[in-house]
Amino acid sequence: MTPEAKAADRGRDYMGVALYPFDLIVIVYCLVMVAVIAALGRPFGEYLDELAFYAGAGAAAALIAGRLPESRHGWRSFVRLMYPALLFGLFYRVTGGLMTLVYPSFFDYRVVAFEKALFGGDPSLAFDRGWLHPLVNDLLALCYGSYYLIIPVFLLTVYFRRRVDIIKEYMAAVCLAFFASYLLFFLFPVEGPRWHFAAEYVNSVEGSVFTPIVKYIIANGAVRGGAMPSSHTAVALVSLLFCYRYFRRAAVVLTPVVLGLAAGAVWGRFHYVSDVLVGAVIGLAAYALVMRWLPARPAAAPTPIETPSMVSRDVP
Repeated sequence: MTPEAKAADRGRDYMGVALYPFDLIVIVYCLVMVAVIAALGRPFGEYLDELAFYAGAGAAAALIAGRLPESRHGWRSFVRLMYPALLFGLFYRVTGGLMTLVYPSFFDYRVVAFEKALFGGDPSLAFDRGWLHPLVNDLLALCYGSYYLIIPVFLLTVYFRRRVDIIKEYMAAVCLAFFASYLLFFLFPVEGPRWHFAAEYVNSVEGSVFTPIVKYIIANGAVRGGAMPSSHTAVALVSLLFCYRYFRRAAVVLTPVVLGLAAGAVWGRFHYVSDVLVGAVIGLAAYALVMRWLPARPAAAPTPIETPSMVSRDVP
Protein backbone atom coordinates (compact mmCIF):
# COMPACT_ATOMS: atom_id res chain seq x y z
CA MET A 1 0.00 0.00 0.00
CA THR A 2 1.28 3.47 -0.86
CA PRO A 3 2.04 6.00 1.92
CA GLU A 4 -0.92 8.07 0.71
CA ALA A 5 -3.28 5.12 1.03
CA LYS A 6 -1.95 4.36 4.51
CA ALA A 7 -2.58 7.95 5.52
CA ALA A 8 -6.16 7.70 4.23
CA ASP A 9 -6.74 4.53 6.24
CA ARG A 10 -5.38 6.16 9.37
CA GLY A 11 -7.40 9.31 8.80
CA ARG A 12 -6.36 12.93 8.58
CA ASP A 13 -5.10 14.45 11.80
CA TYR A 14 -6.94 17.52 13.08
CA MET A 15 -5.65 18.74 16.43
CA GLY A 16 -4.42 15.25 17.19
CA VAL A 17 -7.68 13.53 16.19
CA ALA A 18 -7.66 11.08 13.27
CA LEU A 19 -10.73 11.96 11.21
CA TYR A 20 -11.87 9.70 8.41
CA PRO A 21 -13.55 11.24 5.35
CA PHE A 22 -16.98 10.16 6.60
CA ASP A 23 -16.30 11.88 9.96
CA LEU A 24 -15.68 15.13 8.14
CA ILE A 25 -18.81 14.70 6.03
CA VAL A 26 -21.00 14.05 9.09
CA ILE A 27 -19.55 16.92 11.11
CA VAL A 28 -19.65 19.43 8.24
CA TYR A 29 -23.23 18.45 7.37
CA CYS A 30 -24.32 18.96 10.97
CA LEU A 31 -22.58 22.35 11.15
CA VAL A 32 -24.20 23.42 7.88
CA MET A 33 -27.63 22.40 9.13
CA VAL A 34 -27.14 24.25 12.42
CA ALA A 35 -26.17 27.37 10.48
CA VAL A 36 -29.08 27.03 8.01
CA ILE A 37 -31.65 26.52 10.76
CA ALA A 38 -30.25 29.42 12.78
CA ALA A 39 -30.43 31.67 9.73
CA LEU A 40 -33.75 30.56 8.23
CA GLY A 41 -35.75 28.88 10.96
CA ARG A 42 -38.65 31.22 11.73
CA PRO A 43 -40.31 31.21 14.15
CA PHE A 44 -37.08 30.05 15.72
CA GLY A 45 -38.77 28.22 18.58
CA GLU A 46 -40.34 25.70 16.20
CA TYR A 47 -36.91 24.43 15.14
CA LEU A 48 -35.26 23.94 18.51
CA ASP A 49 -35.57 20.14 18.36
CA GLU A 50 -33.91 19.98 14.95
CA LEU A 51 -31.23 22.43 16.03
CA ALA A 52 -30.47 20.37 19.12
CA PHE A 53 -30.35 17.17 17.09
CA TYR A 54 -27.80 18.42 14.56
CA ALA A 55 -25.65 20.01 17.25
CA GLY A 56 -25.75 16.79 19.25
CA ALA A 57 -25.08 14.55 16.26
CA GLY A 58 -22.07 16.63 15.22
CA ALA A 59 -20.72 16.61 18.75
CA ALA A 60 -21.26 12.84 18.99
CA ALA A 61 -19.36 12.29 15.75
CA ALA A 62 -16.45 14.39 17.00
CA LEU A 63 -16.51 12.61 20.37
CA ILE A 64 -16.47 9.15 18.77
CA ALA A 65 -13.62 10.15 16.47
CA GLY A 66 -11.64 11.62 19.35
CA ARG A 67 -12.33 9.14 22.14
CA LEU A 68 -12.54 5.79 20.43
CA PRO A 69 -9.07 4.61 19.45
CA GLU A 70 -8.42 3.24 16.00
CA SER A 71 -8.71 -0.25 17.40
CA ARG A 72 -8.34 -3.24 15.12
CA HIS A 73 -10.91 -5.42 16.88
CA GLY A 74 -13.83 -5.44 19.31
CA TRP A 75 -16.76 -3.13 19.85
CA ARG A 76 -14.65 0.04 19.66
CA SER A 77 -13.70 -0.75 16.08
CA PHE A 78 -17.31 -1.54 15.22
CA VAL A 79 -18.71 1.69 16.68
CA ARG A 80 -15.86 3.78 15.28
CA LEU A 81 -16.52 2.55 11.75
CA MET A 82 -20.28 2.07 11.82
CA TYR A 83 -21.70 4.96 13.84
CA PRO A 84 -22.95 6.96 10.78
CA ALA A 85 -25.03 3.96 9.69
CA LEU A 86 -26.57 3.85 13.17
CA LEU A 87 -27.61 7.51 12.77
CA PHE A 88 -28.97 7.46 9.22
CA GLY A 89 -32.52 6.72 10.36
CA LEU A 90 -32.45 9.64 12.78
CA PHE A 91 -31.00 11.97 10.16
CA TYR A 92 -33.88 11.02 7.88
CA ARG A 93 -36.61 11.41 10.48
CA VAL A 94 -35.49 14.89 11.51
CA THR A 95 -35.95 16.13 7.93
CA GLY A 96 -39.69 15.86 8.49
CA GLY A 97 -39.62 19.06 10.50
CA LEU A 98 -37.67 20.98 7.87
CA MET A 99 -39.83 20.64 4.76
CA THR A 100 -41.10 24.23 5.00
CA LEU A 101 -37.82 25.71 6.23
CA VAL A 102 -37.29 27.63 2.97
CA TYR A 103 -40.58 27.35 1.07
CA PRO A 104 -44.09 27.24 2.53
CA SER A 105 -45.47 24.59 0.17
CA PHE A 106 -44.47 21.61 -1.97
CA PHE A 107 -43.37 21.81 -5.59
CA ASP A 108 -45.12 18.71 -6.90
CA TYR A 109 -46.98 20.77 -9.46
CA ARG A 110 -43.67 21.70 -11.09
CA VAL A 111 -42.51 18.08 -11.26
CA VAL A 112 -45.90 16.98 -12.64
CA ALA A 113 -45.83 19.70 -15.30
CA PHE A 114 -42.31 18.70 -16.33
CA GLU A 115 -43.18 15.02 -16.61
CA LYS A 116 -46.37 15.72 -18.53
CA ALA A 117 -44.34 17.71 -21.03
CA LEU A 118 -41.74 14.94 -21.19
CA PHE A 119 -43.95 11.84 -21.20
CA GLY A 120 -47.28 13.23 -22.34
CA GLY A 121 -48.84 12.29 -19.00
CA ASP A 122 -47.99 11.17 -15.51
CA PRO A 123 -46.46 7.66 -15.29
CA SER A 124 -47.93 7.04 -11.83
CA LEU A 125 -51.48 7.68 -13.05
CA ALA A 126 -50.81 5.62 -16.19
CA PHE A 127 -49.76 2.64 -14.06
CA ASP A 128 -52.87 3.11 -11.94
CA ARG A 129 -55.20 2.96 -14.93
CA GLY A 130 -54.14 -0.33 -16.42
CA TRP A 131 -50.84 -1.82 -15.29
CA LEU A 132 -51.23 -2.83 -11.64
CA HIS A 133 -51.18 -6.55 -10.86
CA PRO A 134 -50.72 -8.19 -7.43
CA LEU A 135 -47.75 -10.30 -8.55
CA VAL A 136 -45.96 -7.36 -10.15
CA ASN A 137 -46.82 -5.18 -7.17
CA ASP A 138 -45.27 -7.71 -4.79
CA LEU A 139 -42.15 -8.21 -6.89
CA LEU A 140 -41.44 -4.50 -7.12
CA ALA A 141 -42.30 -4.01 -3.44
CA LEU A 142 -39.72 -6.70 -2.61
CA CYS A 143 -37.10 -4.82 -4.63
CA TYR A 144 -38.06 -1.49 -3.09
CA GLY A 145 -38.01 -2.92 0.42
CA SER A 146 -34.58 -4.46 -0.16
CA TYR A 147 -33.19 -0.96 0.37
CA TYR A 148 -33.52 -1.47 4.12
CA LEU A 149 -31.18 -4.47 3.94
CA ILE A 150 -28.62 -3.29 1.37
CA ILE A 151 -26.62 -1.01 3.67
CA PRO A 152 -26.41 -3.31 6.73
CA VAL A 153 -25.71 -6.41 4.64
CA PHE A 154 -22.93 -4.68 2.69
CA LEU A 155 -21.33 -3.15 5.79
CA LEU A 156 -21.47 -6.29 7.92
CA THR A 157 -20.14 -8.43 5.08
CA VAL A 158 -17.20 -6.12 4.54
CA TYR A 159 -16.59 -5.72 8.28
CA PHE A 160 -16.36 -9.45 8.87
CA ARG A 161 -14.11 -9.75 5.82
CA ARG A 162 -11.83 -7.28 7.61
CA ARG A 163 -11.86 -4.69 4.84
CA VAL A 164 -11.61 -1.39 6.70
CA ASP A 165 -10.56 0.45 3.55
CA ILE A 166 -13.80 -0.46 1.79
CA ILE A 167 -15.89 0.50 4.82
CA LYS A 168 -14.35 3.97 4.90
CA GLU A 169 -14.87 4.54 1.19
CA TYR A 170 -18.40 3.18 1.19
CA MET A 171 -19.46 5.06 4.32
CA ALA A 172 -18.16 8.32 2.86
CA ALA A 173 -20.08 7.79 -0.39
CA VAL A 174 -23.29 6.80 1.40
CA CYS A 175 -23.04 9.84 3.70
CA LEU A 176 -22.59 12.12 0.69
CA ALA A 177 -25.59 10.55 -1.08
CA PHE A 178 -27.85 10.77 1.96
CA PHE A 179 -26.91 14.27 3.03
CA ALA A 180 -27.12 15.71 -0.49
CA SER A 181 -30.60 14.18 -0.72
CA TYR A 182 -31.63 15.57 2.65
CA LEU A 183 -30.52 19.07 1.65
CA LEU A 184 -32.66 18.89 -1.48
CA PHE A 185 -35.63 17.76 0.61
CA PHE A 186 -36.14 21.32 1.88
CA LEU A 187 -34.47 23.21 -0.96
CA PHE A 188 -36.95 21.71 -3.45
CA PRO A 189 -39.70 20.15 -1.30
CA VAL A 190 -41.81 17.49 -3.02
CA GLU A 191 -44.28 15.25 -1.21
CA GLY A 192 -44.64 12.60 -3.92
CA PRO A 193 -47.45 11.13 -6.01
CA ARG A 194 -49.06 9.14 -3.20
CA TRP A 195 -49.99 12.46 -1.60
CA HIS A 196 -50.34 14.70 -4.63
CA PHE A 197 -52.54 12.31 -6.64
CA ALA A 198 -54.37 10.76 -3.68
CA ALA A 199 -57.78 11.90 -4.96
CA GLU A 200 -57.07 10.88 -8.57
CA TYR A 201 -56.07 7.25 -8.17
CA VAL A 202 -58.72 4.75 -9.22
CA ASN A 203 -57.06 1.57 -7.95
CA SER A 204 -54.96 0.70 -4.94
CA VAL A 205 -51.58 -1.03 -5.06
CA GLU A 206 -52.31 -4.43 -3.53
CA GLY A 207 -50.21 -7.54 -2.97
CA SER A 208 -50.21 -10.58 -0.76
CA VAL A 209 -46.81 -10.48 1.00
CA PHE A 210 -44.27 -7.74 0.31
CA THR A 211 -46.64 -4.94 -0.68
CA PRO A 212 -48.33 -4.76 2.75
CA ILE A 213 -44.94 -4.98 4.48
CA VAL A 214 -43.58 -2.02 2.52
CA LYS A 215 -46.81 -0.09 3.03
CA TYR A 216 -46.49 -0.64 6.79
CA ILE A 217 -42.87 0.56 6.82
CA ILE A 218 -43.70 3.66 4.80
CA ALA A 219 -46.83 4.47 6.82
CA ASN A 220 -44.94 4.24 10.11
CA GLY A 221 -41.47 5.41 9.17
CA ALA A 222 -41.62 7.83 6.24
CA VAL A 223 -41.90 11.59 6.53
CA ARG A 224 -44.32 13.60 4.42
CA GLY A 225 -42.17 15.22 1.78
CA GLY A 226 -38.65 14.21 0.93
CA ALA A 227 -39.62 12.69 -2.40
CA MET A 228 -37.11 14.75 -4.40
CA PRO A 229 -34.67 13.11 -4.79
CA SER A 230 -35.11 9.39 -4.21
CA SER A 231 -32.47 8.72 -1.56
CA HIS A 232 -33.36 5.01 -1.89
CA THR A 233 -32.15 5.10 -5.49
CA ALA A 234 -29.07 7.16 -4.67
CA VAL A 235 -27.81 4.86 -1.91
CA ALA A 236 -28.77 1.65 -3.71
CA LEU A 237 -26.77 2.80 -6.73
CA VAL A 238 -23.77 3.65 -4.55
CA SER A 239 -23.96 0.14 -3.09
CA LEU A 240 -24.21 -1.41 -6.54
CA LEU A 241 -21.18 0.52 -7.81
CA PHE A 242 -19.13 -0.61 -4.81
CA CYS A 243 -20.17 -4.18 -5.50
CA TYR A 244 -19.01 -3.85 -9.09
CA ARG A 245 -15.70 -2.51 -7.82
CA TYR A 246 -15.05 -5.09 -5.13
CA PHE A 247 -17.58 -7.95 -5.34
CA ARG A 248 -18.45 -8.63 -8.96
CA ARG A 249 -20.54 -11.75 -8.37
CA ALA A 250 -22.67 -9.95 -5.80
CA ALA A 251 -23.09 -7.06 -8.26
CA VAL A 252 -24.59 -9.39 -10.85
CA VAL A 253 -27.23 -10.45 -8.33
CA LEU A 254 -27.82 -6.93 -7.03
CA THR A 255 -28.24 -5.25 -10.43
CA PRO A 256 -31.82 -6.44 -11.15
CA VAL A 257 -32.75 -5.70 -7.54
CA VAL A 258 -31.59 -2.08 -7.84
CA LEU A 259 -33.37 -1.70 -11.18
CA GLY A 260 -36.51 -3.13 -9.56
CA LEU A 261 -36.06 -0.74 -6.63
CA ALA A 262 -35.98 2.25 -8.97
CA ALA A 263 -39.05 1.00 -10.83
CA GLY A 264 -40.82 0.18 -7.56
CA ALA A 265 -40.27 3.72 -6.32
CA VAL A 266 -42.55 4.97 -9.10
CA TRP A 267 -44.84 1.93 -9.27
CA GLY A 268 -45.55 2.11 -5.54
CA ARG A 269 -46.38 5.84 -5.80
CA PHE A 270 -43.53 6.89 -3.51
CA HIS A 271 -41.66 8.93 -6.14
CA TYR A 272 -41.95 10.57 -9.53
CA VAL A 273 -39.67 9.42 -12.33
CA SER A 274 -37.77 12.69 -11.90
CA ASP A 275 -37.05 11.86 -8.26
CA VAL A 276 -35.50 8.56 -9.27
CA LEU A 277 -33.36 10.12 -11.99
CA VAL A 278 -32.06 12.85 -9.69
CA GLY A 279 -31.37 10.22 -7.03
CA ALA A 280 -29.36 8.22 -9.56
CA VAL A 281 -27.31 11.30 -10.47
CA ILE A 282 -26.59 11.94 -6.79
CA GLY A 283 -25.54 8.33 -6.28
CA LEU A 284 -23.18 8.44 -9.27
CA ALA A 285 -21.74 11.78 -8.13
CA ALA A 286 -21.19 10.56 -4.55
CA TYR A 287 -19.36 7.47 -5.76
CA ALA A 288 -17.25 9.44 -8.24
CA LEU A 289 -16.30 12.08 -5.65
CA VAL A 290 -15.18 9.50 -3.12
CA MET A 291 -13.17 7.58 -5.71
CA ARG A 292 -11.49 10.85 -6.70
CA TRP A 293 -11.16 12.24 -3.18
CA LEU A 294 -9.51 9.25 -1.54
CA PRO A 295 -6.03 8.23 -2.68
CA ALA A 296 -6.00 5.66 -5.46
CA ARG A 297 -5.67 2.05 -4.36
CA PRO A 298 -5.98 -1.24 -6.16
CA ALA A 299 -9.48 -2.66 -5.95
CA ALA A 300 -8.17 -5.81 -4.24
CA ALA A 301 -5.62 -4.35 -1.80
CA PRO A 302 -7.21 -4.90 1.63
CA THR A 303 -6.67 -3.09 4.88
CA PRO A 304 -7.40 -5.66 7.62
CA ILE A 305 -9.24 -4.94 10.82
CA GLU A 306 -7.37 -7.20 13.18
CA THR A 307 -3.66 -6.56 12.65
CA PRO A 308 -1.70 -4.45 10.22
CA SER A 309 0.60 -7.38 9.50
CA MET A 310 -2.05 -9.80 8.24
CA VAL A 311 -1.33 -11.27 4.84
CA SER A 312 -3.22 -9.54 2.04
CA ARG A 313 -5.68 -11.54 0.07
CA ASP A 314 -7.86 -10.77 -2.92
CA VAL A 315 -11.49 -9.93 -2.51
CA PRO A 316 -13.62 -12.75 -3.91
